[in-house]
Amino acid sequence: MGLFTKDIKTMNDLFVHTLRDIYYAEKQIVKALPEMIEKAADPQLKQGFQGHLRETENHVQRLDQIFKGIGQKAQGVDCPAIDGIIEEANDVAGEVDNASVLDAALIAAAQAVEHYEMTRYGTLIAWANQLGRADCASLLQQTLDEEKATDRKLTSMAERQVNRKAA
Repeated sequence: MGLFTKDIKTMNDLFVHTLRDIYYAEKQIVKALPEMIEKAADPQLKQGFQGHLRETENHVQRLDQIFKGIGQKAQGVDCPAIDGIIEEANDVAGEVDNASVLDAALIAAAQAVEHYEMTRYGTLIAWANQLGRADCASLLQQTLDEEKATDRKLTSMAERQVNRKAA
């Protein structure tokens, strides 16, 4: 089902499609984080990525709960956006030899992912509310709040220490 195909006829169809998009994205992030943990040199960054991996696994579980609640199968659809963000992060990380600079690059990549997720979750919350699905909106809001908190932590870590070491 393409985003603007005849398969999407209603707001609910669009809502389900976008849930599948973020479901795929979260699953890809779960796959990508262990490599980021391995590459990170800064102990606090490594620990932050480990915590976010556990959090992301919870995001997948929340999405499973939402799919069940709306009577849909939990499945993803290809998300070229998240694939591109992850591919770009891998490309950049592969070109950096200096561990401190690599940590700065990893934070930048992680924030690109967080910002993508925040846009998707914000949209899904608005649509869930419009569709009268306060139950879905509440679960999605929990995840959005966690994504925003992760973004703030990454910014703080970058500004306090990682970018200074890299400079």
